[in-house]
Amino acid sequence: MKKFGFPLFSKVLGSAFGTALGTALLVASSAYADTHQGFTSEDIFALEYVSDPQISPDGSHIVYVRNGYDIMTDSATKSLWLYRLKDDTHVPLFADQYNYSQPRWSPDGKRLVFSSNRSGSNQLHMYYLAEDKEALLTQLPKSAGDLSWSPDGTKLAFTMNVKEGKTDYVKSVKLPTKPEGAKWSEPVTVIEKARYQADGSGFLEPSYRHVFVLPVEGGTPRQLTQGDFQHYGPITWQPDNSAVIFSSDQHPQWEYRTTESDLYAVNLTSGKLTQLTDLPGRESQATFSARGDTLAFLTRDNEPVPYVNTNLAMLDVDSGQITTLSADLDRSIADYRWSGKGDFVVQYDDFGKRKLASMNTKGKVNELVDNVSGTSLGRPYVSGEFSMANNGTLAYTSGSSQRPADLGYSRKGKSRTLTNLNEDLLGHKTLGQVHELNVASQFDGENIQGWYITPPNFDANKKYPLLVEIHGGPHLAYGPHFSAELQRYASEGYVVVYVNYRGSTSYGKDFALLLDGKYSSKEDFADHNSAVDALIAKGFIDSNNLYIAGGSAGGIATAYAIGLTDRFNAAAITKPVINWVSKVLTADSYLGQIRNQFPGLPWDNLEHYWQRSPLSLVGNVTTPAMIMTGEQDRRTPISESEQFYQALQLQRVDSVLIRVPGAPHGIAARPSRMISKIEHTLAWFARYKK
Repeated sequence: MKKFGFPLFSKVLGSAFGTALGTALLVASSAYADTHQGFTSEDIFALEYVSDPQISPDGSHIVYVRNGYDIMTDSATKSLWLYRLKDDTHVPLFADQYNYSQPRWSPDGKRLVFSSNRSGSNQLHMYYLAEDKEALLTQLPKSAGDLSWSPDGTKLAFTMNVKEGKTDYVKSVKLPTKPEGAKWSEPVTVIEKARYQADGSGFLEPSYRHVFVLPVEGGTPRQLTQGDFQHYGPITWQPDNSAVIFSSDQHPQWEYRTTESDLYAVNLTSGKLTQLTDLPGRESQATFSARGDTLAFLTRDNEPVPYVNTNLAMLDVDSGQITTLSADLDRSIADYRWSGKGDFVVQYDDFGKRKLASMNTKGKVNELVDNVSGTSLGRPYVSGEFSMANNGTLAYTSGSSQRPADLGYSRKGKSRTLTNLNEDLLGHKTLGQVHELNVASQFDGENIQGWYITPPNFDANKKYPLLVEIHGGPHLAYGPHFSAELQRYASEGYVVVYVNYRGSTSYGKDFALLLDGKYSSKEDFADHNSAVDALIAKGFIDSNNLYIAGGSAGGIATAYAIGLTDRFNAAAITKPVINWVSKVLTADSYLGQIRNQFPGLPWDNLEHYWQRSPLSLVGNVTTPAMIMTGEQDRRTPISESEQFYQALQLQRVDSVLIRVPGAPHGIAARPSRMISKIEHTLAWFARYKK
């Protein structure tokens, strides 16, 4: 933990945490005894990163969530740390055996509300800075989200799930009474909703997310919204504290309208609900200007395609006129803040990087920061977040290809990094170096941007095996960001190449839609294949040792690729779709995916679904394949992997199926699972090295 090292950490946190930390240090002393100067699997447990940086309204303090892993429980840890800008002091606020999240400053900067499980369940707490006191505010039955202070600092608004009562059908079922002491089977689960499951949550308890308000001194929360609808944050307050604004679709068929949501205001006194927008598509994340005469918000239309840009828009409160600001940017606005000058600071992804820029009310953009990064540890996805003080000072997650997110700070055009969370772990290690690669696709000449990682102590006069790693989504993006998984492959001597193939984000709407109706296809394979040939042409790749891997959409692309070519020695396929017909009719994403990604229902368009399925090419496959999927995956159910494994076995293709107990689609969320994924892949590839 750099200049804020372990000794300070243990002194501040006391004996209980010091004991636990001592255990961790004993583990570290054996695991990191300089026997391997490259990145090891054990190093994953020691990685840390910053998330949710929140700068105080006056810009004097930054609180953030410090994320790490507990090697003893194989779980994530989340503590709250505070950075004082005046004297560059970095101290823990809450760093113990409990987890902390959602820190939010009061308007006067004197208090922090946050969520923690320190009372036994996730509840809201208040911290008073000057008094150094903490108070428990709630005893909620469910976790609260979307925390938002009223402008006068007297109330908090939040969202929370409220369980639905018994339906008419369930009430009508007459079952006999179980005799006392009898042992009957578990009761049945009755499913009546269109959306009844979610990856990571399993079968969903029927419930509706509602908006609540709570006095900041604690007490009884009051539910503001009503009806069998979902109400989404972020929540904003009217400047006069009289109402809160949120996003919701109040249509009777809202379950099937996955791309629709409007802005609503609910009055705190009368409970009156007022609809503010009615655009085609989804409006969300509203905030008022300082004068309260303009409401900014994010909007995306409802075109039935797999990708559309999210734009920043403004609503004139008096006239009702709506103006779209960011249409000419041709990038999705992920987040924004009003600046003190009445303009905005916006966050968007551009050519594999996440950027912050100023944007005026005419849509003119001026880039401020291009290294927002580092909150995705496993693979090099574009990631990161920011907040802004009243004076325009920015706090953000600052990362690079060599480090996960630290705390970034930018004021008056000058940026610096305030922390160095991983220097103790990585400072003495030699990591793989990340280099940019641009190639013309063999399919149509489209420019494809990518990156490749050379192993530690790389020698361009030697020959190295090449690993192609394909990102998921497919409407996501990789970039020059830290990746524990890919650094691990590089440390074992692989050159690792990854590209933002057609369909990737951060290149504009047209590039993202190049994969519309063609996911997967010979076209995206050509993008990857072009990168392979470009690296071979550089002279340091052993063309007899080529490997391919990917997860989710990348797993689909990998399975599809080995049906098109036999040039790879072996493949590692993680959480794939193998048969689109069975996938969309068993996975949690069917409502939106069928509408936006396919020309129609599977029974009406069977040929199209089959053409996009790797199973249609399995008769061509000769490449040895490892398939790995979580047993609780509801996004790409494990039955998909089983279909491919059984098909390969029938084809007598060397193959192995790896089932990960308890894991959802985020297969590498726990450090031990990330390590297992990496090491099984390395072992599989080693079997087929020539």
